[in-house]
Amino acid sequence: MDLFDHALNENLHHEAPLAARLRPRTLDEFIGQDHIIGEGKLLRRAIIADRLFSSILFTGPPGTGKTTLARLIAQHTQAHFENISAVLAGVADLRRVITEATDRRRLYHRRTILFVDEVHRWNKAQQDALLPHVENGMVTLIGATTENPYFDVIPALVSRSRIFQLEPLTEEQLAVIFKRALADEEFGYGKRQVLFDEKAREHLLHQAGGDARNLLNAIELAVETTPAGDDGAIHITLDVAQESIQKRTLLYDRMGDEHYDTISAFIKSVRGSDPDAALYWLAKMIFAGEDPRFILRRLIVLSGEDIGLADPQALQLVAAAAYAYEYIGMPEGIYPIVEATLYLATAPKSNSTGAYFAARAEIEQNGAGPVPVHLMDSNRDAKGFGHGKGYQYPHPFPGHFIPQQYLPDNLLGKHFYEPTDQGYEQQAGERVARWRKAQAQALGLEAPPDNTK
Repeated sequence: MDLFDHALNENLHHEAPLAARLRPRTLDEFIGQDHIIGEGKLLRRAIIADRLFSSILFTGPPGTGKTTLARLIAQHTQAHFENISAVLAGVADLRRVITEATDRRRLYHRRTILFVDEVHRWNKAQQDALLPHVENGMVTLIGATTENPYFDVIPALVSRSRIFQLEPLTEEQLAVIFKRALADEEFGYGKRQVLFDEKAREHLLHQAGGDARNLLNAIELAVETTPAGDDGAIHITLDVAQESIQKRTLLYDRMGDEHYDTISAFIKSVRGSDPDAALYWLAKMIFAGEDPRFILRRLIVLSGEDIGLADPQALQLVAAAAYAYEYIGMPEGIYPIVEATLYLATAPKSNSTGAYFAARAEIEQNGAGPVPVHLMDSNRDAKGFGHGKGYQYPHPFPGHFIPQQYLPDNLLGKHFYEPTDQGYEQQAGERVARWRKAQAQALGLEAPPDNTK
């Protein structure tokens, strides 16, 4: 690097956004993540001793310190540190890095640490191209991702890496960063008189959502757009703070972990008959921009899977809610979605429709049995083969029921469906018990136990 490059870097650093200028320069300045970088922790010891030989993956929400940790590793290591972004770099860039790393190892016996930001952005082929060089130790990988590495990074790379999960910062930790931004004379606003009302400060800390970058961007916007008063002080009120950050950001990607984790929490809350939790997770999804059709599709599935005959109207109501949403759209369309959510959450529950899978398992394991002759179609082969002979049409009989064989011979007396005692299904179960008992007597089978009492 010549003097001109050095001067350029210095200018860029001082003119960079506040969040970039205030990146911690030492491990002691790093805020949060004590569970992985606190005193005595493995990662901290490895960084200080420059003994980072195995690859690592940092995963966590934005603004929690993944890139900063990688930069701190770069400062503490004697290895050559290479920094690329998976958003911009491709296989050609990777080949260059590997070629240079090979020459560096061969000529100078110097290791190379490769930091790949947003590593989940690389497709499988690009990650596969990196794998052999991580495997043979030519490069030590540090990957950063906001996604679940077990889903978005190839298993071979995951198995060769230590995974460290970073958590959102607490408001107390953000308060330390807030104070530093106002006090730092070189990179923050320490040389300017900036006064935040307490309500304005609390609003920014709360609305930042555990994201240090979000907080610092809001501070910078508030300070840089507020003129100084007659006394030379920049006074930040609650109104200014609200304009600077407006609404709390949500980590929510329709193809990412938060999407699947939140819908999972929503469905489990409805299944678990907790309407309050169901409304909370529903509100989070709608607030984050989730497609209401996706939510309604999952509610339709739940109405059959977890309620079933305990309340047959559940399926009708959620199907009507889906139709109503398509008819009126948002924002008013939220009402039928909420109605469906509350109805299903407070409805009696039954998973007896899972009996289908028991019947399917029987066929998969033992094959499908032959159709009894009297149940066969009599329209085609009644004369030649006697198909349909002996079948008794139920409707002329009392209760529109006549006991006769319906299962294959080898499954007589087998029960797949087990009614629950919930809601409407209790009545259905009582009828099924009577019919099964009569059927067993007619077929000379042992009568099933009476489970209706």
